[in-house]
Amino acid sequence: MVDRASYLEDWRHGYEVVADSGIARAIVRDREPCARCAGTGRVEVTGADGSIRIGRCRCQKVVVACALWNAAEVPARHAHCTLDTFKSELPGASPGLTLARHWLKAYDPKKETRGLVLEGEPGRGKTHLLCGILRELVFRHHVEVRFVEFSHLLSTMKESFDKRGGDPVRLTLLARVPILAIDELGKGRKTDWELQIIDEIVSRSYNQRNVLLGTTNFPPAPSKPTGTLAQPGVESLEDRLGERVFSRLREMVTFAPVKGEDFRAVRRAPR
Repeated sequence: MVDRASYLEDWRHGYEVVADSGIARAIVRDREPCARCAGTGRVEVTGADGSIRIGRCRCQKVVVACALWNAAEVPARHAHCTLDTFKSELPGASPGLTLARHWLKAYDPKKETRGLVLEGEPGRGKTHLLCGILRELVFRHHVEVRFVEFSHLLSTMKESFDKRGGDPVRLTLLARVPILAIDELGKGRKTDWELQIIDEIVSRSYNQRNVLLGTTNFPPAPSKPTGTLAQPGVESLEDRLGERVFSRLREMVTFAPVKGEDFRAVRRAPR
């Protein structure tokens, strides 16, 4: 269910996010023509030296933001996901929201920024928080972002690989995005080919100093107290991605735990 308060807030700022054709699509709402530009979207701007040039009217900010959001390809399921609609009232959930807001507050598009990976058990709202962060980045900072679900990316890449022997263009495009969000890091069968794909993505983002965001159900690194063996059957993200990739990832991001109850189980529980 869409949170009504969040919907009205979006509407007040001139846009609406709806589930459309598989993605969470932002739509500019109908409105009266801007008095400043008479609906043209262009205005005359006088420079400090008295010169006049044609610039974009500030009424176009919402149009640009909606275009950026649609290019992010956030799945339709997450159209309602904002930080305000996150169920922080569930026991143990509020620290995850606090971490997300803290990261956003520290974010500066003009400076190199350390990324963020939300880690925790399934059903804790990690993807909701991730999409909420992306929404703030797009509509408040007008930053170009891209959302990819790891297993879906792998299946798309595999299909392309089988047909054409690879898809280097897609990898290049992902590497060029200033902020790349990868949902479900570590998911997959852990084949050599899959490890090569994530190695390529992380390495390119690392070399271009882009911001990497993500979620994972796996603890970041194995717990290996001195003189003991790791707990059998518990895989870490390092186990899933390999030491080389994890080493770079650890340098690029901060791992933030998201705890609390499984909100899906809470939602299904009888009242």
